[in-house]
Amino acid sequence: MARGERWQEMKPVLDPRAGDLEDDASSTKDRSLLALAGTLLSEISLPKLLTAWMLMIVGPSLVLGLSPLIATAWVAKISGNITGPYLGLWPIFLIALLLAIGWFGGRTLFRLIERSFWTLNSLVLEPLYAIVREGLQYLIEEMLPERASKVRRGRLRAATAAVAGIAICACALLVLVAAWPGSRWMGAISDLSSPLRLASAALANAVALLAVYLAGAALVAGIADAAMSAPRDFHDFRASSEAGRRWRVAHLSDLHTVGERYGFRIESGRSGPCGNERIKRVFRELHAIDAKKPLDVILITGDMTDAGRSAEWAELLDTLALHPGLAGRMLMLPGNHDLNVVDRANPARLDLPTSPSKRLRQLRFLSAMEAIQGHRVRVVDHAAGRLGPTLADIVKPHRSQIVEFANSGRLLQSMKLADLWARIFPLVLPPQTEDGLGIMLLNSNAETHYSFTNALGLISSEQVKGIKIAMAQYPHARWLIALHHHPVEYPRPAKALSERIGTALINGSGFVRRLRPSAGRLALMHGHRHIDWIGECGGLLIISAPSPVMSATDDLASYFYIQTFTDGAHGRLRILAPERVTIEGEPQGA
Repeated sequence: MARGERWQEMKPVLDPRAGDLEDDASSTKDRSLLALAGTLLSEISLPKLLTAWMLMIVGPSLVLGLSPLIATAWVAKISGNITGPYLGLWPIFLIALLLAIGWFGGRTLFRLIERSFWTLNSLVLEPLYAIVREGLQYLIEEMLPERASKVRRGRLRAATAAVAGIAICACALLVLVAAWPGSRWMGAISDLSSPLRLASAALANAVALLAVYLAGAALVAGIADAAMSAPRDFHDFRASSEAGRRWRVAHLSDLHTVGERYGFRIESGRSGPCGNERIKRVFRELHAIDAKKPLDVILITGDMTDAGRSAEWAELLDTLALHPGLAGRMLMLPGNHDLNVVDRANPARLDLPTSPSKRLRQLRFLSAMEAIQGHRVRVVDHAAGRLGPTLADIVKPHRSQIVEFANSGRLLQSMKLADLWARIFPLVLPPQTEDGLGIMLLNSNAETHYSFTNALGLISSEQVKGIKIAMAQYPHARWLIALHHHPVEYPRPAKALSERIGTALINGSGFVRRLRPSAGRLALMHGHRHIDWIGECGGLLIISAPSPVMSATDDLASYFYIQTFTDGAHGRLRILAPERVTIEGEPQGA
């Protein structure tokens, strides 16, 4: 008797292929944010939490609060002791040292400062601002009748952004008033004899400075969001009969490949498919479509895997190996599940900043990108102000280091490879002609260390500069700018508050503003939300890809789109009506 037939005779009370409660442990579809937060509080490692807070919050805060005390004490000491023959050289020496640090480690230092700055935003400003803004908006939408116009909804959303900014600004100013009496801004060398008193003043200074920043940043964010053009649905599709060059782009996102034959996804649990058969059918369908009418690009905007594990990448690469023709035209970029999920089974687990696990997830993605698209995409050379070598050329000198780190996980190796990961984005597929279509791939993931906060997004200023450099080198080209996170919230009611909080770009409105001067010649393409939407904001075309995997259980149909772009007059990029591709479900028990 065949093994399959023998298995069919076995009917255990609990069918392991169907999953159970443990598969829903981290699912946002089956558990509320409150329930997940309760799990986090009950299971989180307090020693790790305290260590992380010391490294990421308390330490930098003390440095920030001590800075004015040390600076004023140093100035007072120098100004009062310039009689010695050599003492007057210390200021010159210190300035030279600072200049040397800035010269030799400028970009790395800038990245560190920027990451620290946005970490502060992601830990304090963004959650507070998003919760207040989206909470107000959610309550208003619940009270609005379904027939309320989109214009009215847009105005109310703008109003809630302004109210949220003003409310947080007022609360921050109250904190400033409370912290101010304990702060001290002038220091002396004698302060070193009383470390506790010095630490107390430093913490009060830090709280005051952070409160000032929070008040100003929240007010600016609220006013900026309120003043920004409201996102709206896009309807101005070109007719398919119009002449012009065409580029067919299969836009996929959020495949969430798992490493087990009957494995379930973190977010969907038993509400989604198990295993990877749905992914295999997606690529079989793409192969059939490409045979009839060739595709130019297969663009996958993040979350290639469910948790960035080696077994998940092995499963995905095995699937792609069956379709080498498609893989040769595939472009991918990292999503939050590829990089930021610390433990797929436990959202309470956190990584310390020194942990090798996060670097490993980055290097697994880097290795896959180099294998699939490394010889086609190029890295921006910021020093030269133009496109530089290919990704494969950048990775080649570091191959042995990457392999060694994957086997040992040493901290020094991790620090050396951190710069490699940071400087490769944006990756650019140049246009084939001066006025053709180019594609830029961004890393929109914020640096987080919790599974619970893995979804936060950020576009660094260095990547924005890279976009400008690539566009300046090809001033007549059209561009697709691909990222994982959505830059704006869609103009539609959310079914749950969890759909809005902690998922969009932290600096989304600023990112959109910086691209607005080029509106008309580019389109933003993203995933992350698992749903489809084509809209515009401030003239920028924004295209969201649905997940052909996460949206349905195995017995239900899912879908994705093929987007067709064409060239318009005066260098504009036009889009035809999208082609929907349905992936039929399989009957249960098949």
